[in-house]
Parts: sequence; structure tokens; C-alpha cells
Amino acid sequence: MSAPVDAVLLRSLTPGVLGVLVRRGADFAAAEDAVQDALVEALRVWPADPPRDPKGWLVTVAWRRFLDATRAEVARRRREDVVQVEPAPGPVPAVDDTLQLYFLCAHPSLTPSSAVALTLRAVGGLTTRQIARAYLVPEATMAQRISRAKRTVSDVRFDAPGDVATVLRVLYLVFNEGYSGDVDLVAEAIRLTRQLATAVDHPEAGGLLALMLLTSARRAARTAPDGRLMPLAQQDRSRWDTAAIAEGVAVLQAALARDRLGEFQAQAAIAALHADARTAAETDWVQVVEWYDELVRLTGSPVVRLNRAVAVGEADGPRAGLAALAELDAGLPRYTAVAAYLHERDGDLATAARLYAEAAHRAPDLAERDHLTRQAARLNTHRAGG
Repeated sequence: MSAPVDAVLLRSLTPGVLGVLVRRGADFAAAEDAVQDALVEALRVWPADPPRDPKGWLVTVAWRRFLDATRAEVARRRREDVVQVEPAPGPVPAVDDTLQLYFLCAHPSLTPSSAVALTLRAVGGLTTRQIARAYLVPEATMAQRISRAKRTVSDVRFDAPGDVATVLRVLYLVFNEGYSGDVDLVAEAIRLTRQLATAVDHPEAGGLLALMLLTSARRAARTAPDGRLMPLAQQDRSRWDTAAIAEGVAVLQAALARDRLGEFQAQAAIAALHADARTAAETDWVQVVEWYDELVRLTGSPVVRLNRAVAVGEADGPRAGLAALAELDAGLPRYTAVAAYLHERDGDLATAARLYAEAAHRAPDLAERDHLTRQAARLNTHRAGG
């Protein structure tokens, strides 16, 4: 009986295979197409005939696909030097090109949004649909953006310098998608951010690493044994990873000591305050609000303002939180869920139940939809005297 192909293994090997092709001289767009062809071939061949060296197999097949495609475009004379010699089959050197690929995708010729989208697709392994959802744009729009970005970097040298801030942004989005999305990329995002923090003199690299460590430390408690989503206040804090928290706090303190505050450091400081509280009731919400004020100053992000409204509601009471919420666009993602929570805290259970049901209808994934539906049902049962 044939064994199914390990999709996680394929996804983990993709950046390295792509890096080998680019290092050999393939332009980025052609290399990415060839790697995708090799992955499709692996899904077809491996169940019946699994290779002893999966990466080497993928490199060999992808390189041959690249050569075939390149030779078919005789008019493109600049590639002729690349295709003269095919490297002999054999083990592929254990070189990790992933971080270099992130820098390639963050080339200054690309806009930050295009750079992020390209990296998520080509290196992070996310689908165009997943990336479009993260950016709140139609899938067709994102597909066009990624195609333009691939064309832009097709002539870029592999060692061309990229923008550290853009690489950090990409890693942050990869982590977020891996933390709450369909593809688990958390460990890979942390590994690459750790590499980056060691390789560059940038306090925000430390800030992002601290944020990832402190956030992922809560991951085991994020869902109940039956799969239900557990809000931060209801999580079993004994399940938090204390070693990851300790490392995250130490990394954050070192970054903050450099006195070059950035948004990732501020977010990590908020996460550290949650990690420091033995119970939800002991959270220092006044400090949390102060850090959100810093984040608003640094980013101006409406999503940050939305999270700040929740913190204000905890620090100064639900009426203050609702007043802060009223200043924001009601079309923001999760606005309705925040409004429901604050109305419940204020004792208006009828409004809260209605808003929870409305928020459930708009929820981006099944786990959140189920959680919000349960909240609405709980309040309706309570109001009915059940």
C-alpha cells in the first residue's frame, strides 16, 4: 500500500530547493515555477517510490524542469550560460538559503506589500487565497500582485541586499498565519527570526523574536481539549511554556535597553505583561494601555486602536472602552466581537448576544465562529433564565 506524501516535509524543503536553483543561476520566477512543477511530480511519484534523499530528488527534478523551460526560450540569450552544464546528480549540500530568499523577496525594487506577498507565496508556502485573506483583498488582485513581484525580481542577483524592515514584516505575517491559519509555520518563523536577530544589528529583530516567543508560549492553552478556542482570560496558564516566556522577556529587555523603540518591541512588551500576570485579574491593564498608546503613536494602525479599546475597557471600565471603540470604523475586522464583549461587561446582555451572533457570521475561520456562537448562546440562555 502506498504511503501518502508528507505535505509538511514538502513545505519545509521548498525554500531550500528554491535557493539551490537561484544560487545556480535561475531567475526567481522561473525557479519558483520549476520548484512547483517538482512538487507536483513528487505528489505523483513518491507514494509508490519514495526517495532516499527527498531534497536532492526535488532539486534534480526542479533543475531539469528549469533547463527544459529555459532551452525552449532560445530567444532569451542571457540564460545560455546558465544551461550549458547540468550539475551531476548526488547529495545536495546542507545550505540553508531560506533567510537569503527572504532578503531577495524584500528587494528595494518591490513595494513592501508586494515583497510580503511574494515571500509568503514563494518561500512561506501559503496559497494565494490565504495571502489575499490576510490582506483583505480579492484573490485575483493578490494573484496579479504576486505575478508582478515575480517579474520584478526575475533579474535580481541572489545576493542583492534587501530591506531588514520588510523582512521583519514578512516574518511577522508568516508567524501570524502559522499561528492562526491553515498552515503551521510558527517554528519556522521563530527559527528564521532567531537567525536574523543574530545576523543584523537591529533592535526590532529582537523585538519580533521576543513577540513570537511570548505569543507561541501560550499556544498549548489556546484551545481546550475538545478543540474550542480559549480566550486569553480563560486560558489555563499552567500550560504556558515558561522557558519560552523567560527567553522572550530576556530578549525583549535587551532590545528595549537599546532605546530604539519599534512596534514589535511594543507588542512584545504587551505580551510580556500578560505573561507576567499569574491570573487574568492580575494583569496590569494600565501599563497595557500605555504600551498601546505607544503602538498607536508608532503605527497609527486601526487594528491597534481596536485592541487598545479592549485594554481601556479593562483598565477604566467598559463604558470607557465603548467610548474608545466609537471612534473607530465599525467595518474593522473583529470590531463587532469587541463591541459584544464590552457590552457584556457593561451588563447589556441583549445587545451583547446580538453582536456576538453578528460577529460569528463574519468570523474568518471556523474556530472563531464556533467560539462567538457559543458566547451568543450562553448569553441568550442566561437571559432566558436557563
